[in-house]
Amino acid sequence: MKLNNNNHNLTFYLLIVPVLTWLLFMIVIPHAELLISSFQIEDDMGGMVFSMNNYIEFFTQKIYWLTFVKTATYSIVVTLLAFIVAFPVAFYLTKVASKRSASFLMLLLLIPLWVGELVTVYGWMVLLGDHGVINHLLMTIGVINTPLNLLYTDFSMVVGLLYMSVLFMVIPIMSTLETLDDSLIEAACDLGATKWAIFTRIIIPYSMPGIVTGSIIVFMLVIGDYLAPNLLGGKSSLWFTEQIYNNFLTTFNWNEGAAFGFLLLMLSSGIIWIALKLSGQKLEKVGS
Repeated sequence: MKLNNNNHNLTFYLLIVPVLTWLLFMIVIPHAELLISSFQIEDDMGGMVFSMNNYIEFFTQKIYWLTFVKTATYSIVVTLLAFIVAFPVAFYLTKVASKRSASFLMLLLLIPLWVGELVTVYGWMVLLGDHGVINHLLMTIGVINTPLNLLYTDFSMVVGLLYMSVLFMVIPIMSTLETLDDSLIEAACDLGATKWAIFTRIIIPYSMPGIVTGSIIVFMLVIGDYLAPNLLGGKSSLWFTEQIYNNFLTTFNWNEGAAFGFLLLMLSSGIIWIALKLSGQKLEKVGS
């Protein structure tokens, strides 16, 4: 028995040590360094001194906090749209389609991940451009006479973000719906429940852990995205990650960039905490 316990402990340490090492060197130490850097500015002698100026700069410059609010708002909107699009797809794949059809359709959903975000963004630029596929088609069939201004707008930005993140909403909802016993729906139908009552009182409550999981993933992906807002939205669609990028790689103000990064981290964490409270879900249940 003692030998078995020793083997069990050895296996546990072999599994946990690499994980803790990765967390320490790839997440904890870099973030701690950035946090310290966010409270520093360069003095007249070229040294670093403690200061709150990096955070004060954010609140005193209107462009920064307006971009901050816009990023949060559009991230929430894209997350809601992702749920509206993903839930019918997930329900159809798990409860309506045959296993062979569901496998084929799931393969089609995975294809955009194969080509990468950059290629996907440029694909949407081809579709939404003034001389792109959509405008050419609408002009050919006589719906419009002049090209619509679809590219480099908030609309194109939202479309791109939605397209690249919706799959991460589909998969968690599917994994939850697959465990839903069909007999519950059949029993509700036999008792005379309407489709709306079944949807709101059985399906949605049961799939809530998957919905919250997908929402957290999509929200974090969207709020931290850089390519889609920058390429599809253009200069008119400012995104807070672009402000962080400019501080790090354009003006080389790493201290202010670190402060802005932690402000974005606090924003996303706060919104997720509020969403968990409103939905009545616990983080350990959502992640399981």
